[in-house]
Amino acid sequence: MTRPGQDNPYVLVLYYSRHGATRTMAQQIARGIEQSGIEARLRTVPEISSICEATADSIPTEGDLYCCEQDLAGCAGLALGSPTRFGNMAAALKYFIDSTSALWLSGALISKPAAVFSASSSLHGGQESTLLSMMLPLLHHGMLITGLPYSEQELLTTQTGGTPYGPTHVAGPKAGRSVDATELRLCQAQGRRLGELAVKLIPRSPQ
Repeated sequence: MTRPGQDNPYVLVLYYSRHGATRTMAQQIARGIEQSGIEARLRTVPEISSICEATADSIPTEGDLYCCEQDLAGCAGLALGSPTRFGNMAAALKYFIDSTSALWLSGALISKPAAVFSASSSLHGGQESTLLSMMLPLLHHGMLITGLPYSEQELLTTQTGGTPYGPTHVAGPKAGRSVDATELRLCQAQGRRLGELAVKLIPRSPQ
């Protein structure tokens, strides 16, 4: 329950996507979040330019809005997603996360649930190390990491993406492979679990 004048609670789905697969995963996680009865807010981050003078527009020409500090500070939970870059998150997302020291100082994210998701070109292309490395700044923020339990049967049968650390996708060497049905179901399951926990952990107003 929110106080008068406050926005409705929401779970932030913050991602960076180069070829579209991570964005598709973010959309499916958002669908699962909303199935749990709380709003999902999709946000992305701009690319990093190698030209020092280049700056991105404050509003992208298409797709989801760029995330701002207020989006992150006000969330009831967070799903963080990135393609794998040498076993780590993409530089664009890390650049944004590295800029959140003010939220760390204020403790704005303490005790809020968080989940991570990723995609890579190959099955053993660093998905799990990417997910684990994405958890580290969230732990520093005091967030509660939410994985995928093995009650999700697809974790036992998947031959593509899917880990207990969070949903993943195998995009293929040319990033042309679509997110398959198993990967989609695991994304939705992660979203539902994250949303359910966020609802339970929202501070209640005194009666």
